[in-house]
Amino acid sequence: MSYRPDATSRFSDRVSDYVRYRPGYPDALVQTLVDEAGLTADATVADIGAGTGISTRLFLDLGCTVYAVEPNDAMRAALLASLDDEPRLHISAGTAEATGLPAASADLVTAGQAFHWFDAKRARREFARILKPGGQIALFWNTRQTDATPFLRAYEEFLCAYGTDYQTVRHDNQGPQQLRAFFGGDYQSRTFANEQRFDFAGLRGRLLSSSYVPAADDPGREPMLAELRRLFDRHAEAGQVRVLYETELYFGRLSR
Repeated sequence: MSYRPDATSRFSDRVSDYVRYRPGYPDALVQTLVDEAGLTADATVADIGAGTGISTRLFLDLGCTVYAVEPNDAMRAALLASLDDEPRLHISAGTAEATGLPAASADLVTAGQAFHWFDAKRARREFARILKPGGQIALFWNTRQTDATPFLRAYEEFLCAYGTDYQTVRHDNQGPQQLRAFFGGDYQSRTFANEQRFDFAGLRGRLLSSSYVPAADDPGREPMLAELRRLFDRHAEAGQVRVLYETELYFGRLSR
């Protein structure tokens, strides 16, 4: 991933929180790819920007052979630690723009919670190279709802106020125009409801897994965490808050 200069390294000090507190994906996501994109258990999947393996596991559970490509050393190590007993998993260092995978080797190329980091034009060329004839691409991510509840509205305001570059790394570059340009024409889209429930420790961990939180030695970190505590105390019910997402899935073939 190289859409931004620091995209490869910026999660290195957040891996443990990423593993524990990032949301997964609904079962309906893979089932949609089975039902509507022809994904089968004997398919070869290239999971690009695989991170700690949240998306990788989806396709291993289906029975697929998965090539997980991840440029960040710490995240790749976490992926290996959690899935090292999977004989159908092959892990390598690489980027969306230079995966290192053989030409015409993948039935499906996937990117979960990663597309916004890519150089889209270069990634498109690389995906076209590694796809088998007739192969498809699936891009998906969890989009946190920002206006669905009083807590989520307050949380969005909090991130805008305290996040180091929150406005920059939001997924606003993943709109219809950008997706149409990437696929080169038509693509299919589906959305699914998703959610997490957190006590304060969980909400803190979820926050600290994000790239826009000040580093541990940054003077802005402790004020941010103090405000998070106040936010939680104002909105928690029975000791928990709910974080609601829409899981967005975009899939199809690249127009040559």
